[in-house]
This record gives sequence, C-alpha cells and structure tokens, in this order.
Amino acid sequence: DTFWAEQKAALAKIAPDYQLTAAPDLSDANIEVFYLSFQNVGNWSGPSRFYGVLSVPRGPGPFPAVLNVPGAGVRAYTGNRTLAAKGVINLQVGIHGIPVNLPPEVYEQLGKGALSDYSRFQIDDRNRYYYRRVYLGAQRAADYLTTHPKWDGKNLIVSGGSQGGQLAIVTTALEPRVTGLVSVYPAYSDVTGYLRGTTGGWPGLFRTGRDGKVSDAPVEAKVVTTTYYDTVNFARRLRVPGLYSWGYNDETCPATSTFAAYNIITAPKQLRLDLPQGHSTSQAQKDQVDAWIFAQVGGQP
Repeated sequence: DTFWAEQKAALAKIAPDYQLTAAPDLSDANIEVFYLSFQNVGNWSGPSRFYGVLSVPRGPGPFPAVLNVPGAGVRAYTGNRTLAAKGVINLQVGIHGIPVNLPPEVYEQLGKGALSDYSRFQIDDRNRYYYRRVYLGAQRAADYLTTHPKWDGKNLIVSGGSQGGQLAIVTTALEPRVTGLVSVYPAYSDVTGYLRGTTGGWPGLFRTGRDGKVSDAPVEAKVVTTTYYDTVNFARRLRVPGLYSWGYNDETCPATSTFAAYNIITAPKQLRLDLPQGHSTSQAQKDQVDAWIFAQVGGQP
C-alpha cells in the first residue's frame, strides 16, 4: 500500500495534459469518436504518454462509463463503439506509450522486436518495471472518465481479459471511484506459483524447463518485484462488485492461478465458468459480460 501510494503521488505531480483529436472516420450519427492521449509517468527520465480511443454517445447525457483495458500484445485500437452506441462512454486504451492508430506493420515490428517479452523488462527493479507505467496509466485513464462532462457521476466500470483482466483488477484497486469490474481469465496471478510446484499465471515466470533450470534466473530480486505487481495482491484490496469468468482448459492463464486471485476477493463477486474454454472467450461469456455491465449501470445490452 505504501509503495503504490508513493507511485500515485508521483503520478499526481505530472499534469495530465489531455489531448483529444477527432476521429470522423470512426464516428457516426450515434457516437463521436476521438483519439485521446495524456501524460503519464515514465520508466526512466521524464514523463511518457498514454494513448486510447474515446467513444462518446451523442446527446446530452449523462451516461455511465466503461474503461476497456487490453490483453497482451502490441496492436491498434478503434474503440468499443458498439458499447458507446448503447449509451455508454467508452475509453479503450493501449499500454505501450505509442499512438493506437499507426500502420499495422509498426505494431507487428514492435511486437517481434523492441517490445517482445515486455512483461519482463526491468523486472528486477520495482521502480523501473515495465508495468509500473502501465498500472499508473490505466489508473489515470479511469480518472479521465470521471472528468468527462457527459459522465453520470456514479457509474464507472473497468473491463478486460487476460492482461486486461489483470489490469481491470489493478485499476479498480488503485482508483476508488471505480464502481465495478469485469475480469476474464486475469493474467499475472500468482506468478511465483511455479517456484512452489504449482502453476503461475501469464507470463509464465520462474518455470522449470526440461533441463531442470528455472527461467528468469537469478530470481531473487525478480520475485520481490512481482509481489508489488501480482494480481492476487490487488484482488485482496477490491471493495466493489465484480464479474469473473474463465475455463478449465486455459494453458496461458491456468485456472489454478485465476482461482488464486478470485478466492482472496472479499468484495461482492460472481463467477461464470465456461469449463471447455481455453484462453479465449465464448459468445456465452461475452453475452454474460454485457448483461452484467448493463445490470450495474442500468440499461439494456
């Protein structure tokens, strides 16, 4: 708690500098879409920027808001316009500090090159670990939605799957104005599990290979860092209702790891299991997520 209070204080010293650019090619008669960016902490010297797509229903409002946080990878985003068309302000963010509307080959090259295996960058230092900037950027994204003039002032949901499920739990724990969350097969849960002879969540840290050697060695400093970032340690701090969902054939975020996060939650929680599912979301799960969100904020999916 002390560490993250210090990190949030560091973020608060950086002016948000919210910048909106209209995206007429993504807008229509029902919604207005914008590319949003704002200042965030950097992992080295000086601030960085965080980028996303803001989709806003036309009309006076007020409207509830949903923040969509992304799964792992490097890609473009065009916003959750379907949700916005149903009367919800939506912000869909990327996490890598690069615009979300670049040519596809840029993301492909970054994913295979400079950003490959980013979940391990600087993992031996809690103050420089890659996810420090990501967690604080997601928290500021939620904060932005509370400043929107069309927000209803009471309903703010964070939703995502895999790394997005991880970020949904983390953001909700860090931002007290979040009123509910959806976390589908949350990643980064119980990541030291492999050191205890069980499974750990994505990205599969500290696994013992066929040669008998533990990956990510030396592990001591890295294990210390993960205690500050493990989804389980944020899950225990949740205080608002949440919907959680996964299957039993997920080899990326094994059910043992996601249950480690779920079982420690004391806030109101609902679990929707789709047992045959692997690391993907069935249509039934998607429908359950939509229904749950609209039950929380009022309205029809």
